[in-house]
Formats: sequence, C-alpha cells, structure tokens
Amino acid sequence: MTLGAVVLAVAASVPAAAHTPGTEKNSVWELRPTNTDVRFRGLAAVDRDTAWVAGSKGTVLRTGDAGAHWKDVSPPAAAGLELRDIEAFDARRAVALAIGEGEASRIFRTDDGGASWTESFRNPDLKAFYDCVTFFDHRHGLAMSDPVDGKYRILSTRDGGRSWTVLPSAGMPPAQSGEAGFAASGQCLVASGPKDVWLATGGGATARVLHSADRGVTWTATDTPIPAGDPARGVFGLAFRDRTHGIAVGGDYRADQPSPRAAAVTGDAGRSWTGSDQPPPAYRSGVAWLPHSRAAALAVGPTGTDLTTDGGRTWRTVDTGSYDTVDCTRDGGCWASGEKGRVAVAHRP
Repeated sequence: MTLGAVVLAVAASVPAAAHTPGTEKNSVWELRPTNTDVRFRGLAAVDRDTAWVAGSKGTVLRTGDAGAHWKDVSPPAAAGLELRDIEAFDARRAVALAIGEGEASRIFRTDDGGASWTESFRNPDLKAFYDCVTFFDHRHGLAMSDPVDGKYRILSTRDGGRSWTVLPSAGMPPAQSGEAGFAASGQCLVASGPKDVWLATGGGATARVLHSADRGVTWTATDTPIPAGDPARGVFGLAFRDRTHGIAVGGDYRADQPSPRAAAVTGDAGRSWTGSDQPPPAYRSGVAWLPHSRAAALAVGPTGTDLTTDGGRTWRTVDTGSYDTVDCTRDGGCWASGEKGRVAVAHRP
C-alpha cells in the first residue's frame, strides 16, 4: 500500500470534527517530539527517515530515524536569527536561509550534516529582505527578496549555494504597491524541473504568482483569486507536481479574520489560476502533493490540515493540529512542522 493510500484511508476514518494529531488513533499525523519550543517554518524532507527543520532562535535540527531522535545542528553564526527556509540535498548537505532586513538576511551551507556551516551570503542592502530559497538541482538555485526599488530581487547560485549573485532586474515585472512575499513556510519560491520557478506574493491589490521558465532571468505575473488588498493577505505557499500543475494556498494569517478562497489551482504552469470550488476553511501556509499522486495533496496551517483528492478543486479538513509547512518525498514520506517544536510524519504503509 502506498503512502497516498494510507493517508486516504486514515482521512476517510476521520470525522468532520477532526482530531488533534497524536491524540487519536485515526489522526493523519504522528508527532515526533523535538523537545524544544522552537517554531519550525523551514522543513526539508529528504526521505522517509531523513529530514531537516529550521526555525526561530537560529535552530536547525536533523533526524535520520524518522524523527525518533533529533540532533541539534544549528549554525553557531545564526544564533538569534530567524531561520525560515531550509533546502536539503541529502543527509549531509543543506542550505538554510535567515530572514530579516539588511544583514539579518543570510544564507548558510553545510556539507557534513550540520557539524559545520559556512555563511555563503549576507545581505548588504538595507532595502532587501529575503524570504525563501529553492533549488532546481544540486547546483542551481535561487533566493528571493521583497521588492527593492520596485522589483523583486533574485539571488542565483550555480554551485549549490556556496556563492550567490544578484540577477539583473530587467526581466522582472514591477511590484504592486505594498506587495511582498511571506516567509511563512519556505514555499513562497518553488521550482519544478530544470528551469521553472514560481514566486508567491501578497499585500498588494491582488495576490499574484510570478513564473520564470529560465531560472529567474525573465518573469511573468498572473493574478490569482486568493484575496489580497491587505498586508496580511495573499498567497503564502505553492506546490507544483510538474511544470504545469500547481496549487496555491494562503488567505489572511490573522486568527480573527476569515480566509475565503484560500486555495487555487493551475494546469498551465501558472498562466491562469482558478479558485478551488471547495477551498480549505481557513488560512493555509503550506502545501505538498502526495508522493506518486496526480490528484492528492495536503495543505496545512495553524488551524488544521486539509486533503484534496481531485487536484485542489475540493478540500476536506482531516486534522486540526497546528502546522506551518509540509513536505513529501519520492520514497513515500510526508512530514509537517510548525509552532512549539511540532514535527510530525504521516501514517506509513
């Protein structure tokens, strides 16, 4: 039985009022205690057994036994910084992004499982604020900053994150007034295949997704039906199962505000977006396709986890635990992480 089949079977047994993960036998998630109160918005799942999480207080943890044990491999130079994204190539090599204005935005790389780290980028521009990082392969990757002088700024690496270069902005369309990215789940910049990458935005008059088919040199921008028009609203997370089929999730991150139309889908690489017929009931910050599935995906947020089995058109809440991000692996593993040190794995075959 595949992971997707297990998740679907478990989800089918969850009643409308879903249970908090770890407290009920039919929960979609199984908690893996980290013995910390750190909020882990950065998550990189390598396989069923190996994952990295990054979060507040400059914290990075790594596991190689499906979360039974965690090793603190935090970069010493990141102490006190907000690590909001991490991308891992395997159990030894990873790149972590710290966010913030000016020099608070930094990138770190390890080649020895976190035993040592190298700071490969420190932002010299007070106007820049980096939100997310993504990789096309083990060598080529991008990081994105909120608009600088009216356009999103893109960093590029060709050596696996050991060095970074700011790309020319000529191919980047102008940002809307008040528009920015959200460093909420490490999914505001995502890649699929060797050259395609998408950037999620909010805060402007419309919530947009920008797409590049040439590794960030030129971009096109498309409006989504996810509400914006406020600094707290927009697209927070993206997931593409190939270069054409994608899901966007978001809403309003304020707990006292509703989030209608919190998900949208595309079947043409982001040239157009259609709102979900039955979206998640609240703000969602992270989304991931289930392994080896063309139609099933999970979306997570502070109030729960939702499952779609029709490519994002309709969603059903299957868990009410708080998570910020989710990631699935080719060998059939799904992981989620969030506040108060929460990390969990999906039920397994």
